Amino acid sequence: MNKLSTAKRTQVIAALVEGAGVNSVSRMTGVGKPTILRLLASLGSACLEYQDRTLRNLTCKRIQVDEIWSFCHGKDKNLPDELREQFGYGSVWTWMAIDADTKLIPSWLVGGRDASYAEKFISDLAGRLAHRVQLTSDGHKPYLEAVWNAFGNDIDYAMLVKLYNNPPPGNQTRYSPGVCCGARKDGITGKPDKKHVSTSYSERLNLQLRMSNRRFTRLTNAHSKKVENHIHSMAIYTMYYNFVRIHSTLRVTPAMEAGISSHVWSLEEMIRLAS
Repeated sequence: MNKLSTAKRTQVIAALVEGAGVNSVSRMTGVGKPTILRLLASLGSACLEYQDRTLRNLTCKRIQVDEIWSFCHGKDKNLPDELREQFGYGSVWTWMAIDADTKLIPSWLVGGRDASYAEKFISDLAGRLAHRVQLTSDGHKPYLEAVWNAFGNDIDYAMLVKLYNNPPPGNQTRYSPGVCCGARKDGITGKPDKKHVSTSYSERLNLQLRMSNRRFTRLTNAHSKKVENHIHSMAIYTMYYNFVRIHSTLRVTPAMEAGISSHVWSLEEMIRLAS
């Protein structure tokens, strides 16, 4: 990896953050797969450390949170008995927060979908905020205790609970939930403004992630083989999303809109974090 030029590293990372898989990037760039994975680990660690240090004392006002499913190594049903229930094998959930105004991703966490990971995720989010915010989540119950433990009464928190009809008949049910027939806005803590109780931005972020990070693409064999690579890939993508990619609505990067960065980062500048 150390022998790669900055231009070649940039070419590799540019392909990865636009949704190409490691094998296809290797074919396109001529860089070996082991070298790409070493670059992924090195840059991923650097991006993780930089954002952990920088995304602090944020002046967000409206935060939406959600979880997105993926899997590592293999799907749950295909795992041998000795790997079942081990983290990093089978279903893996990525918890993400997004600021509805600046579109910044202030916090994310790769883990399970149980209460312990909800606690870690919400606690990390709370530690990055400068003042009281309005928070919206879906109806996932572990959020209730996690938000209370992290914020207490110092938050305006609501749940958007979607209501579904029965799934459609036939063989279309595999990835087809019931038709959403409405939503209920449940105020949990404080005085959340109901007109801002929404998960639209977090759901759009999920779509953006599936389109731009190959490891989240459904119905392919492009999943992460190791959870460490999955985490490094997320760190690189969120760094790219926050600091490099110009948001089509804002016309600046989320980090600039949030007052964290004064300029649009180049990929070369991002890659130098791993130097």
